[in-house]
Amino acid sequence: MYGGGNVFETMKATALADEDPVKLAEFEARIDRGEKIEPTDWMPQLYRKQLIRMIEQHAHSEIIGALPEGTWITRAPGFKRKLALMAKVQDEVGHGQLLYSAAETLGKSREAMLDDLVSGKSKYSNIFNYPAFTWADSCFISWLVDAGAIVNQVANSKGSYGPYCRALERICAEESFHLKYGHHCVIHLATGTKKQREMMQAAVNRWWAPMMHFFGPSDKISVHSEILMRWKVKMASNDACRQQFLDMYVPKIWELGLTIPDEKLRKNPETGEWEFTEPDWEEFKRVINGDGPCNKERLAVRKLAEERGRWVRKALLAPKAKYVTPLA
Repeated sequence: MYGGGNVFETMKATALADEDPVKLAEFEARIDRGEKIEPTDWMPQLYRKQLIRMIEQHAHSEIIGALPEGTWITRAPGFKRKLALMAKVQDEVGHGQLLYSAAETLGKSREAMLDDLVSGKSKYSNIFNYPAFTWADSCFISWLVDAGAIVNQVANSKGSYGPYCRALERICAEESFHLKYGHHCVIHLATGTKKQREMMQAAVNRWWAPMMHFFGPSDKISVHSEILMRWKVKMASNDACRQQFLDMYVPKIWELGLTIPDEKLRKNPETGEWEFTEPDWEEFKRVINGDGPCNKERLAVRKLAEERGRWVRKALLAPKAKYVTPLA
């Protein structure tokens, strides 16, 4: 995840050494013209490799991200909240399926992607390796984590790879409903009883540092961002997405009477950019490499689901498996 200086040219020169220069030039010209690249189109292997890495990470994040919220379905306050949260979790898992399908168009099977997830080879968003202790934690995720996801996904839906962009357009439409649901839940707590307000504030205190990690490493130390942005897989840098999130949601958090646990957080009146305490990138690196509060727990749940569902997949793929028409 970490590097220094401009690594793009070095990686590009090494990875593209065997590519046809004429095809490569036309490929980059198509991207510059704003055209979409489709699965049957020629593409350099580095582009394919980076897309697979990015899309499967996104898919894994949707699947694993459903777990901390999913634990609150039975404990959500009231029947309507339970129904709404159940629908949201179902949507998140559906988003994962859309993204796995998009990644499969690049030549990596879904089975291989899931094997890499449960083995720890593939990564997913850091923020889902933290525990949701209270209902307010679930509310924070539904509002602000989903808000951060929308910032990233709306930008990337204008990118260069057709199947990923089309999946993101569908996902963003559904995420907008999740955002409204989460905002409503947070408002209810932030304007409720003293105990409810304290619970919501405690959740903000717990989740703010992981939220600042959510957009990825600072552009100064990110290895992949420049490659992804050069080929318009990623349409905004990590720091730009972080700034956009702060610009959109810090005022909304303050409006609710909640405080943000960062004494340095302020908007510079001259530059118009937010200043804040530099996130702990060593913690980010440690958690993404498997040493976070819930890494082992999250992967254990996913591994169990894979093991329990193996017989179903085996039955569906059996040569004698066939569709039986239901009785009229």
